[in-house]
Amino acid sequence: MTRTLLTEISVATADHSKYGEEVLGLFRFKDETAFFEKASKIFSGVVLLETCNRVEILVHGSGKQLRDFLHGENRFGFEILEGEAALMHLLELAAGTKSMIIGEDQILGQMRRSLLLAESHNTNDVITDVCLNTAIREGVSIRQKTCINKGAVSIGSAAVLLAEELMGNLDGKNILVVGGGEMGTLVARALCEKNLRAIYVTNRSFDRAVLLAQEIKGRAMRLDQLYPCIALSDVVISCTGAPHLIIHGEELAETMNERFWPLDSEPRHLLLIDIAQPRDIDDACRDIAGVSLKTLDDLKSISEKNLAARKTECEHADVLVRAALPEFIKAFNRAASGDLTKTLYTWAEEIRQREKNKALSRLRDADPYTESVIDDLTSALTKKLLEDAAKSIRASAECTDTQTAEILLKAIISGEVSCIRRSE
Repeated sequence: MTRTLLTEISVATADHSKYGEEVLGLFRFKDETAFFEKASKIFSGVVLLETCNRVEILVHGSGKQLRDFLHGENRFGFEILEGEAALMHLLELAAGTKSMIIGEDQILGQMRRSLLLAESHNTNDVITDVCLNTAIREGVSIRQKTCINKGAVSIGSAAVLLAEELMGNLDGKNILVVGGGEMGTLVARALCEKNLRAIYVTNRSFDRAVLLAQEIKGRAMRLDQLYPCIALSDVVISCTGAPHLIIHGEELAETMNERFWPLDSEPRHLLLIDIAQPRDIDDACRDIAGVSLKTLDDLKSISEKNLAARKTECEHADVLVRAALPEFIKAFNRAASGDLTKTLYTWAEEIRQREKNKALSRLRDADPYTESVIDDLTSALTKKLLEDAAKSIRASAECTDTQTAEILLKAIISGEVSCIRRSE
């Protein structure tokens, strides 16, 4: 039997595998509220997932609708996946096999937050909910069955590995982490394992910086002390969620004047690693003497080494992803069959109300108690009579036997009889 889905589902995807971080930034929707307002007029369900290295849009609708919508928003270059290909993509995403750092766990939290974001804008529906919740559940299961997420696997830890690679080692170095959110925490925790001289943490919220500094035995700094702190540091890793630049070229150039040893002609070397999206560090900083600036694109070398080390686990995860697809389709169709059973119950409710009113009319002057008894009786009978039929429709839908589900529905509500051919 050819597997089919009871309703349309599509994903638009653009990620690190095809685009650099600068180009990927052009795919993002800076005004999420405006995005959801426009998209919800077309799709009954829509979810937006934006991370530092990917933009994903999940919609309850067709690929053509999604493509037309994106072109209307001047977004070109997204890959559009439909039907089972879209479900498979969500499974791979949750399993971490499509991440820049293979096996990273952060994608699961990002998928959960994207669903919460859609809920806050009231743009999710039962189909997008079942898609994301099923994919996340399978992503957790695949991690439990493989070692794909064991070891240093996050963008934050990759940034620390890059710093180590470029500096030779981090022994005795002063490191500044700019940003105390999820990514900043991952960076700080990865740094904890190194033999550093000092870790400084700065954040827009000083309280958050204090909490993180206490956890890693570092020192919290107020954001207005950013440049004096940079002057003391060998490496700065910046990963805030700010929509604007945090470290500017002009101010940094002045700061570098404080990094001269008395007999040196050039300032002490400063390594800046910017893993924020949008970027935290002014690109003009590249031209300042003594400064090296690295971005997400520079993490690819770390990503490739990570992939080579996890090749076997990645292959194992791919097998599990393919094995999970049939159950995913069942869950999807079970949710989608709600429209069929809703039609069934709506049809039955109309008949129940009509027949109940006829009965009350015959009784004449029925008191409220009698009306209540008849209402309960007809409601219970309707529910009981439809129970098995609804169960059969859902079961057919789960098995992707859409033809049988629709024939059953038509036979009940319109008396339309068709033969159901069974393949041998």
